Formats: sequence, structure tokens, C-alpha cells
Amino acid sequence: MSLEVKEKTLVRLVFLGAAGVGKTALIQRFLQDTFEPKHRRTVEELHIKEYDIDGVKITVEILDTSGSYSFPAMRKLSIQNSDVFALVYAVDDPESLEAVKSLRDEILEIKEDKYTPLVVVGNKVDRVQERLVSNKDVLSTVELDWNNSYLEASAKDNVNVVEVFKMILQQANLPSRLSPALRRRRETFPKDTNFRPPMNKTNSCILS
Repeated sequence: MSLEVKEKTLVRLVFLGAAGVGKTALIQRFLQDTFEPKHRRTVEELHIKEYDIDGVKITVEILDTSGSYSFPAMRKLSIQNSDVFALVYAVDDPESLEAVKSLRDEILEIKEDKYTPLVVVGNKVDRVQERLVSNKDVLSTVELDWNNSYLEASAKDNVNVVEVFKMILQQANLPSRLSPALRRRRETFPKDTNFRPPMNKTNSCILS
């Protein structure tokens, strides 16, 4: 009797990184196609989206975490309960890259699995003049030394934001059929107005 490999129908992805690197901005750009230039402090917010792909309901939970290190217990719980990770730094902030390295070590320690799926995201590539982190060096470290995926993006200019989420969900082994649905997100997602409250569950949406 052959065993069928079942595709995941629920996945939680968590965004981790230092304060002010643009975690919330990336999520907001993806979900609502909006950008808020003023930084606001995030404690923890959960967004839930549902997709209907060929009759299979896929639930994607996106956890936006605090960049503050004053919540270590909350961060540990977030790591324990998540499937795939986006580690975000800002290309104009070398210290935020060091935070990514520490977070990766923490994830591998908590998960006890060096093959835990994660994507490193260099945000704020719109700040060309202020760049202080070489993408070549990061690319070499992430892809060659860590064997993880790496992508640069800009939430402000909407550069590679959809690609970031596609890469994250591919790491989570979600059905490849989800990719076209992500591409069509702006035409089908409602414009949520209640995005800000903590632990907000944004409206689910069915994509055909």
C-alpha cells in the first residue's frame, strides 16, 4: 500500500529582527499594499489569510514580533510554535544584521534542527546612499555557510515584497499552486482598516 504525502494546509510564518528594520512594513505592504513611513513599536500581531486552491483550503498565519529584546519568553514561544522564519535586517544598519545572526542561532537551538526553514531579508534597499551592509557578503554567508535563502527588498518602494513571501512559503513546502494566488493578492484582498490592534486577525479571503 502506497503512502500519499499530504501537503500542509496550515503554516505559521514569523518575522523576527531588530527594532525598526521594517518587519511590520513588509507585512503591511504585502497584505494591504500600503506603507506607513513612521515607525511604531510592535509587541506581537497575528494575521490570518485563507486561500482556496483547487478545493484545498490553505491557512497562512503571519506573526509579527517585537524587535525589542525585553520579551525573550514571548520570542521563544513564537519560535517554538512557528514553521518557517523571516529574519529581517536593514541594509543601512550593520547591527541589525548581527541581530539576525543571533536570532538564527536561537532558532536552531530552540528547534534543535539545523535544517529549520528560514529566509534572510535585507530590507530598505531604497536607501542606496545609506547602505552599510554588502549584499555580496550576506549572500555568501546565508546561502553558502548557512544553506538558507536570501533576498533584498524595500517595503517603501514595494521591491521584492511578493517575492519574499513566495520564498518563505516555498520553504514551508506549501503547494506550488499558491504562488499565482499571491501574485493576484492586490485585486482580491479587502483593504483592511483594522490593521493596528495587537493580535489582530485580518479578514480572510478566498482566492480561486
